Amino acid sequence: MPGTVKGGKQAAATNKKKYGKDFYARIGAVGGKKGTTGGFAANRELARIAGAKGGRISRRRKAAEVAEVTVQQSAQNDFELAA
Repeated sequence: MPGTVKGGKQAAATNKKKYGKDFYARIGAVGGKKGTTGGFAANRELARIAGAKGGRISRRRKAAEVAEVTVQQSAQNDFELAA
């Protein structure tokens, strides 16, 4: 029955019988203690600075610039077709 709801309930019952009723609470606490939430979650100012840096070096072009390049390319293609 592995992979079914019934099998999961049986496994949970076995774990509680072997390791105590607080088995899942204890393993959950271990995981919680190992967690090291830091970085942007801990420092909003750092997140703001990093976002500003990313915005300044964005690889996206401005809409007007993209339109101008598209017009130039289409004119060049028309010229090549005519030749």
